[in-house]
Amino acid sequence: MYTIANMHTSHTAHFVPLKRYKRTKIIATVGPATDSYESIKRLIEDGANGLRLNFSHGTHEERTRQIPWIRKASRELKKPVAIIQDLQGPKIRLGEFDDIITVQKGQTLKLGYNADWLETGIIPTQYDLASKVKRGERLYMFDGKVRTIITSVRGGIVYVEAENDGILLKRKGINLPDTDFAGDVITEKDRADLAYGSTQDIDYVAMSFIQSARDIENMRKIIKGYGSDRKIIAKLETKLAIDNLDEIMHATDVAMVARGDMAVEVSPEVVPVAQRQIISLGLQYHKPTIVATQMLGSMTEAPEPSRAEVSDVATAVYLGADCVMLSDETAMGKYPHEALKIMKRIIMYSQQHGVVKVLFKGQAEKEPTRQLAISRGAIHMAQSIDATAIVVESKTGSTALNIASERPDVPVIVVTDSPRTAQQLAIVYDVKSYVRPVSPQAAQKLTEFLLHEKVFNKGDIVMMISGRQPGVVGTTDTIKIRQLD
Repeated sequence: MYTIANMHTSHTAHFVPLKRYKRTKIIATVGPATDSYESIKRLIEDGANGLRLNFSHGTHEERTRQIPWIRKASRELKKPVAIIQDLQGPKIRLGEFDDIITVQKGQTLKLGYNADWLETGIIPTQYDLASKVKRGERLYMFDGKVRTIITSVRGGIVYVEAENDGILLKRKGINLPDTDFAGDVITEKDRADLAYGSTQDIDYVAMSFIQSARDIENMRKIIKGYGSDRKIIAKLETKLAIDNLDEIMHATDVAMVARGDMAVEVSPEVVPVAQRQIISLGLQYHKPTIVATQMLGSMTEAPEPSRAEVSDVATAVYLGADCVMLSDETAMGKYPHEALKIMKRIIMYSQQHGVVKVLFKGQAEKEPTRQLAISRGAIHMAQSIDATAIVVESKTGSTALNIASERPDVPVIVVTDSPRTAQQLAIVYDVKSYVRPVSPQAAQKLTEFLLHEKVFNKGDIVMMISGRQPGVVGTTDTIKIRQLD
C-alpha cells in the first residue's frame, strides 16, 4: 500500500510541510453528486480524510464500485483514507399513502404496521410500533413537525393525540424519544449490510440510534463473528444515548454527535451541550469524536456557507473534535467540492488563530497506564525542546490515540506496518500515518525519508517513540530525541 516503493514523489497531498497539516480531520459522504472516480479522488485531494457510505440509500452494487475507487485514489495520492459504512438502523418511517394527511391539534390518530390508509383510516408505518411503545411516550412525525403523545396501544394499533396542527406525507420519519428498543436496534437490513460489508475493505461501521452500551456489545459480537477488524462508531442521537453517555463512550471505538435526529429526540437547545460533553468524554477516554449534520447545510444549494455555519465548524475545532463531517453537502449537493474546500479553509484558519486547550469542568483524570505516562512524557518533552513533530511506531494505533487525546501542539506522525491501522487513524486529530515494514529503525527511517521529501528540514528536532519489540502490541517503552542534519 503506502510503502517505500510507491512513495517516490513529494507532489502529493501526503507530503506537505508540517505547517500546512490539517489537524482537525474531515469526513465527506459519497452520493449521487460524487459518484465517480474523478469526484472521489477530488474529495480526497481537497482534504477528505474519511469517506462515508450511507447504507440508508443506494445498493450493494454501487458500493462495490465505489470502495475500489476510494482505495485506488488513496493509493495514487499516497494518503490513507478511512471508509465508513453507516448503517440505517431502526429508522422508523411512515408507510405509503397518496394523500397529504392534515392533522389538527387535539385530534386522535391511529398508526398501524403496513396499514391501508384508504381502507381503514389507519396511518401506515414501516415498523411495528405496537410491540415497543407505551402509553404516555412521545411520538414525533415528519422530523418533529407533528408532535403527538401516545394515549393507548390496542390490537396492534397505536393511538396518539396531536399536540399541534400540521401535515403528514408518506415515508417521513418517526422519532420516539422515550421508547426503549431493548437492544433491538440492529435490523435485518443492517445484518444484511454487515454481511456484505464483511467482504469489503471497510474500516468503520457507524451504528444508528444507539441507546446503550449493550447495543455496541451486540454489534461487536456480530462483527467478530465475521472475522472482521472494523471498528465501531456510535452515532449519538437518542435521548437514551445521552442518558447513558458515559457507558456508551467506554464501550465504543469512536463517537459521532449526530445532531439531526438528536435535535428532534432531545430538543435543539440540548445539542450544543451534548456536543461539548461528548467531545470531553472522547478526550477523557481517548476515543475519537465526530461532529456531524448540517455543518455547511446551506451549501447543498448555495456556493457559500452562512456565517453561522462557519462559526459552527470553527467551534467544533476549538472544542477539540477529531473530525467534522459533510453529509448532504457532498452526497447530493450542488457544490460538493466547494463545500469541502471551504470546510478545510475554516479548519486551517481556526487552528492557526485559536488554541485548542480542552479540559472541561467535570472531566475526570484518565486511568494511569504506562502507555499514557509515556505519551504525556513525550508531549511535555516535545514542547519543552520545541520539537517539530512526534514520530510514533505503532501496531494498533493506541499510542497515537493516547497522544492525540492530549491535543498536543506538536504534529503526530505514525509509522505502522498495518494498512488498516493507517486508515483507521486517518480520522484521528493531528495524526498522519505511513505504512512501512516492521523494523527496529522504522521511525528513524521514516524521519529520514520525510527529511528527503522536505516535510522536515535540516535542524528540526524530532521525538521518536518506539518499543523494544517492533510490531508487538503493547511494548512501547522508548523515547528518543534527534536533531536532523
